[in-house]
Amino acid sequence: MTNRLKQIASHITGSADDVVITMAVRTPLGKGFKGSFKDTPVDMLVLAIMKHIVGRSGVDPSLVEDICVGNVLEASNLAYAARAASLAAGFPSTTSLHIIDRWCSSGLLATQQIANQIKAGEIDIGLAIGAESMSGSPNRAPSKISQDILEASPKAKDCTMPMGWTSENVAQRFDVGRQDQDAFAASSFQKAEAAMREGRFQAEIVPVTTVVKDKEGNGRTITVTQDEGVRPGTTAASLAKVKPAFPQWGNGYSTGGNSSQITDGAAGVLLMRRSKALELGVPILARWVTAVSVGVDPDIMGIGPAVAIPKALKKAGMTIDDVDIFEVNEAFASQALYSLRALNIPLDKVNPNGGAIALGHPLGATGARQIATGIAELRRSNKRVLCTSMCVGTGMGMASIIIRE
Repeated sequence: MTNRLKQIASHITGSADDVVITMAVRTPLGKGFKGSFKDTPVDMLVLAIMKHIVGRSGVDPSLVEDICVGNVLEASNLAYAARAASLAAGFPSTTSLHIIDRWCSSGLLATQQIANQIKAGEIDIGLAIGAESMSGSPNRAPSKISQDILEASPKAKDCTMPMGWTSENVAQRFDVGRQDQDAFAASSFQKAEAAMREGRFQAEIVPVTTVVKDKEGNGRTITVTQDEGVRPGTTAASLAKVKPAFPQWGNGYSTGGNSSQITDGAAGVLLMRRSKALELGVPILARWVTAVSVGVDPDIMGIGPAVAIPKALKKAGMTIDDVDIFEVNEAFASQALYSLRALNIPLDKVNPNGGAIALGHPLGATGARQIATGIAELRRSNKRVLCTSMCVGTGMGMASIIIRE
């Protein structure tokens, strides 16, 4: 039997030591600065996910040995706040917690971290969370890098390049035109609109009750049940009227209509060893196969998925043809479309319920959100193999392979 056949056979049969996913959920995604979560701190989004896991997972919270929270904009403060949130949610003091950050892949990295701890035999059950309140960090100062480092290498200096600039670089260097970007973005909106209309997101969304303030500062309690970024009736023609967001760079093809939205939200993934899930009688949703990270040139950071996806597939002994659904983050239409073209991935396999252009991109949450959305769609459509991927700031990419049970 060839190595590829052996790997495929192992994916079908499974083993007691497999890492499995027993719950994957997310909050609705709120519009940054003006949506329902604009006054909700990130720790409260984390709390909402934790409380749902405690209340609905069927797992005694004392059995969860470690929690990893992926976050970008408030990681240092969240190290305190998320630990407090875990105790408020009902996890005991014996459940440890840590914070992790690799830009837009933080939610996926948190999931990989927990999965790797289980694989290594360090824990049997762990919870991965990705969370971001972009509304809560409106004036985040750019990172400070020592001048000696910036002067030592042009690529080092490129790490300071704004994301919009890198998007324009990808569009110009790889000939991704404005018309194609708008068409791709319109498709994302249209798929998300159809998914919302048909109630497809209900299986993955955790309703969140919170307080939103009016212009006078008066609070009103609301329960948020659906995503806020979807714009019904969006077409390529309507997007073509949107002005360039970064006219100072490249051809100015990236716009507010064909780029990801500023968003608030969180997602959680509960993982455990298969033998533990069977012991507890907990339903298994999917099997974690692998996740990988890669590096690319910082000035074209958006091509990360084009490099990460093949690496993940190789580790899993699979090809693009083996994957049923690709959840590829739409940071910008330029980079997402380039990556898909570079790998010859059929567009009908990509983001079947829309992506970040339509739903939003809460930085630290997206990696976990993609897993929740992807698994729910695998189950709804009776498909098996999911690949998630995203580009990562400063020139990286990440991808994962997950198989539905």
